[in-house]
Amino acid sequence: MTPSKILFFLSISFIIGIFLESIIKIPQIFLWVFLIIAFLLIFCSFLYKKIGFIVGFALLFVVLGILRLQISEFNIVGDKLSKLNGQGEIVLTGVVFNEPDVRNTFQKLKVKIDQSIILVTTDKYLEYKYLDTVKIYGKLEWPTETDEFSYKNYLMKDGIYSVMFFPKIEIIGKANGNILSKIYSGILFFKQKIRESIRINFLPPQSSILEGTILGDNGAMNNDLKNKLNITGLRHIIAVSGTHVVILSSIIMSLLLTLGLWRGQAFYVAIVLIFIYIILTGLPPSGVRAGIMGGTYLLSQKIGRQNMGSRIIVIACSLMLVINPLLLFYDVGFQLSFLAVLGLIYLEPVIKKFVKISILSTTFAAQIFTLPIMIYNFGNISFVSPITNLLILPIVPALMVLGFLASILGIFSYIIGWILFVPCWLLLTYFVKIIDLFSQPWMVKSIANVSWVWLFISYFFILFITKILNKKYRKDFL
Repeated sequence: MTPSKILFFLSISFIIGIFLESIIKIPQIFLWVFLIIAFLLIFCSFLYKKIGFIVGFALLFVVLGILRLQISEFNIVGDKLSKLNGQGEIVLTGVVFNEPDVRNTFQKLKVKIDQSIILVTTDKYLEYKYLDTVKIYGKLEWPTETDEFSYKNYLMKDGIYSVMFFPKIEIIGKANGNILSKIYSGILFFKQKIRESIRINFLPPQSSILEGTILGDNGAMNNDLKNKLNITGLRHIIAVSGTHVVILSSIIMSLLLTLGLWRGQAFYVAIVLIFIYIILTGLPPSGVRAGIMGGTYLLSQKIGRQNMGSRIIVIACSLMLVINPLLLFYDVGFQLSFLAVLGLIYLEPVIKKFVKISILSTTFAAQIFTLPIMIYNFGNISFVSPITNLLILPIVPALMVLGFLASILGIFSYIIGWILFVPCWLLLTYFVKIIDLFSQPWMVKSIANVSWVWLFISYFFILFITKILNKKYRKDFL
């Protein structure tokens, strides 16, 4: 067995451990039993068959996965600040350590207080900036939970266990950041300038679409536009999600190869472009995770072997789960990016036999592999998604390039920026017309309480059909 295959099986074992602990709380006594069995298998393998060596280490990594999640859960229970949730008015002093998330009627601030993080919802029109030191007067509360959605679990994966709604806030200074903080502050300043350049030259909804496409911003987008994008199945284009970045990575790679670059050269250029894109979005945690998955996919493309690509993806996922094991169950973006990459590795080459346009084969492969998990989590099926993606996706590369260049040039020269903003406006207007045309209520179906059994059956059939297609066309694309 090759080293890469061994590492693949150990990574799978670690992920299985986190999965088991997520659905079944395993007592410590069982972990000791598993550890003893694992060490016995490893020891006996030196005397008898080597297969016991692999099985022993696999079981050991299952235990490590269980322990990693238990440690994370222990840290959550031990968070000192969350013990003040629901205890009445308190005063806290902390630092705004991320870009304010400005929405239509409010904004959200992530405030770091010692080693804890709280999410503060406050008025939209009060200006706060990264590294502001603030004093907050208000009540700490637990994030809400309903049968349909657990906001508590959604925030928990990012280390947030407490929220505040519209407290009194005083800015009392500016924190002294390190060199990385200063670089990040400069990135946010540059991003704000791009945002201002877009808003000067465009009105909504064109400005909202362009901001979402090149900056990953959708906070200022009104609910009507969000609903239309959901109905048409185009929401993935205007968000820094795992699916979006993975598809973008594939598109960039295909374009570079079309321009005549070797695969090795295209890989390094694509990695740099994806890195710049993630920086431009302000380095949100979801964007960083998406960038890692996109970069991992590009690496698998560079290697050019299907089995090695899947191993690299699994190993990368396990490393991300070592850092934060809560991603496996509570981060839908993490799940979607992983499934999207698998779709590109195993299904996209087959679809490309019939759909010659790379951007379409890439998107359809990713969407097929992510559709069941999207339905399971969000309960919507867009009947027009294949049509709208067919109509919109071909213009996305041009829109991103022209929009990015126009926004940058618009910062320094209104006239030069305006020259490129004109073709951008035409593309955006076409985008809006397609959304309006295909966003009728009957074009989407909502499904409530989707069972995990349906999810399991769906992926069983997707993987089964993909395997059959791979066998039929393997010689053509391996």
